This record gives sequence, C-alpha cells and structure tokens, in this order.
Amino acid sequence: MKRFAIFSSAIFFLASAAFAQEKKEITANEVIGRIKKNVGVEWHSDTVDTIKGGGDPNTKVTGIAVTMMATMDVLQRAVAKNENLIITHEPTFYDHLDTTKELPQGDSDPVYAEKRKFIEDHHLVVWRFHDHWHMRKPDGILTGVVKKLGWEKYQDAKNPYLFTIPETTVGQLSEELKNKLGINAMRVVADRDMKLKRLALSPGATGFKSEAGALEMPDIELLIVGETREWETVEYVADAIAQGRHKALIVLSHIPSEQPGMDECATWLKTFVTEVPVEFVPAKDPFAPLKAPAK
Repeated sequence: MKRFAIFSSAIFFLASAAFAQEKKEITANEVIGRIKKNVGVEWHSDTVDTIKGGGDPNTKVTGIAVTMMATMDVLQRAVAKNENLIITHEPTFYDHLDTTKELPQGDSDPVYAEKRKFIEDHHLVVWRFHDHWHMRKPDGILTGVVKKLGWEKYQDAKNPYLFTIPETTVGQLSEELKNKLGINAMRVVADRDMKLKRLALSPGATGFKSEAGALEMPDIELLIVGETREWETVEYVADAIAQGRHKALIVLSHIPSEQPGMDECATWLKTFVTEVPVEFVPAKDPFAPLKAPAK
C-alpha cells in the first residue's frame, strides 16, 4: 500500500509538472488579446496596431522584445535572445501603414525585402502597439518619458503636456535632456542663455498645428519635440526669436523622445504576461555613429 501511495504521488507530481509546463505556453495572438483586455480603452478596428511582415499569430512565443522601433538591429538582438514576438511602437517598414507604396521598387526594394525575409526566416511575429498605447489614460508614452526625466512633480494638473520646472537656461536643460535620454545630437533653436520655467513637452511627431498651438500660449517659453519639419516649427521659432519673443525650441529626435514610453510598456506587460520572458530592447539612436558589419 505504501509503495502504491508513493507511486501514485509520483504520477500526480509528474502530471502536475506537465500541466504547469503546458500552462506556460502562450501564442502571439493570446499575448495580443491580453494587451487589448488590459490597456483600458476601447479597441478600434481602424488602427495600425496589427501584425507586420506576415507573422503567424498562432506562433508559440518563446520571449517578447518590447521596443520603440523594430529596426534591423533590434530584430537581430531579439533573435539572439530567442525572443520571437516583437512589440514595436513605430513602423517596421518605413511607412506609417507599413506599406511599400512610397518605395519606387515596392516589395522588390532590397532593404525592405531583406528585412522581411529576416522576419520570415526566423519565424518572428512583429506587432505594432502605437494607437492604443497613446490612447491609454494617461498616455503610456508620455508616462514613461515623464518618469525618465523625473518630472512628475512639475507636471500640470490640467494638461499633462505642460510643465513648470525650477528656473534654468535652455542650454542647461538641453544638456540634462541629452544625458537623461541618451541622445547623441541635440538641435536647439534658441538663445542658450535664455532663462525659463514654463515649457511644453511633445514627444514623437505631433505636427505643426499642435506645436504652434503650444507656442502660442503666452506663458510657454520652450517647446520640446521629438521631430518636426524644419520649414515649419523650426523657422516659426526662429522668427519669433528675431521678433524679440521669449520662445525656444529643443528637437530631441523621434526615437529617444518616446523610447522611455516603451520601457514603461515592457514593465506594464510583465504584470499580466508571465509565461515567457519580457524584455525592453531599446532602439539605437540613428544619429549616433553607426558601423556596418563586415561582409
């Protein structure tokens, strides 16, 4: 009887272990489903938040790489770590809708074709998470950026994109942003010695109407953006300065301006996806010196 009890316990243990192992499996589609359930906003059918590059949504996930942009470098690093689900904020194929309509050679473009082949050869699932992460209350990208800068206590209660910081100069703040966000090349349209307290933060690329709207506010002295058209906001601020107005512009570059928001996304994702490793994989600053691989 004792031997039978031991034998039965062993079977139960093995069955439990097998069940636990089975429960650890999760597909890309199941991860996406959990994100939709937990993001806290209604899911829209008209969205760019879809799979890119032809990946199979039923793929069993071995690891998740959360990134600002699924660059070639990010994809290679993910594969090296056995991460086959890539969650990216920005496009994978150089177009907001990830189409090849703007490429003269279309799908035959060599850079596009090699990148897509890499995704297919390594059975990757690249899923974009842009619209709904921004729709989240508060905006997931802005939340991560504000935390990275340590500006929570300076944030306006009514408008989360406005801040009142301790008095500093444009030059000093530019250096602070460069160091905290890991930016290689800062672009500043300003008198570097101009003192300021009140600013607007606009990560990514929101467009001239939004940027000009912030600069039109009488109390806003500085606008910080990710990227902007030079013949629009850049020259608008340059003209404002030439007219003697107390205005300034700092251009961070798109990736570093939003990247902390995807670090925030990885942290959030870990709270409800526990079956596989989840890692934040930062995209490199494209304006930092790059080195081509030896061939």
